[in-house]
Amino acid sequence: MTCGRLILLLPGLALMPCALYAAVPIYGYQIVHSYPHDTHAFTEGLFYLNGDLYESTGLNGQSEVRRERLQSGEVLQRIELPARYFGEGIVNWGPHLIQLTWRAQTGFVYDLASLRQQRRFNYSGEGWGLTQNGRWIIMSDGTPELRFLDPQTLTEAGRLEVSYDGQPLRNLNELEWVRGEIYANIWQTDWIARIDPDSGAVVGLIDLRGLLPLAERVPGQTDVLNGIAYDSKADRLFVTGKNWPRLFQIRLRRKAETAPFAP
Repeated sequence: MTCGRLILLLPGLALMPCALYAAVPIYGYQIVHSYPHDTHAFTEGLFYLNGDLYESTGLNGQSEVRRERLQSGEVLQRIELPARYFGEGIVNWGPHLIQLTWRAQTGFVYDLASLRQQRRFNYSGEGWGLTQNGRWIIMSDGTPELRFLDPQTLTEAGRLEVSYDGQPLRNLNELEWVRGEIYANIWQTDWIARIDPDSGAVVGLIDLRGLLPLAERVPGQTDVLNGIAYDSKADRLFVTGKNWPRLFQIRLRRKAETAPFAP
């Protein structure tokens, strides 16, 4: 097995021995609580802050950034994107909210309190997910590489290649920083990868198959699992999906098997 390759080593990141990740544990879930979620929300970005959820929705002509009440799903604030933009990942940094778009190579910086747009920034390639670890903004673009952005300039400072079982892991989508790891939805699957931020190795997989029952899935509307939020103060983990009717608070449970996932 080989570990992920840190393409440009960042200050404070150190590569870890590959042998540490020879066996990847699998986690199931226990539903702690479920909350209403807007079935018209094509979820692309999600985070929890100070009692509320912040959500970015996608699709051209339907993309928004919202602040929502967790308990009810009520939209407290919203801002619409121009129809030419397909909204993607969001993250908070200080008094700001930062958002990616899919293929326009354009991002937006908003005032977190008012959701008023303050400025734009540019990047190459596609924009998918965002999170932050208190030092860097971390960005996914659908490839096996995660980008580390300077939070002040939003320019790229380095990249980390993510690997599972010795192979690059593609389709890393919505991101969340959880207890020192990067959690990433693997697009078009019901799995979340737990990624070591130093080596890029997948050190755990979360199996969320069956989380949303078939009876609650509407053909042609309900889409894939996407959306991870973490309440670090109360240690609560939330997940949802595109056009899902519910957002779930879950607790992870270690499973016996070690490698049922094939990317």
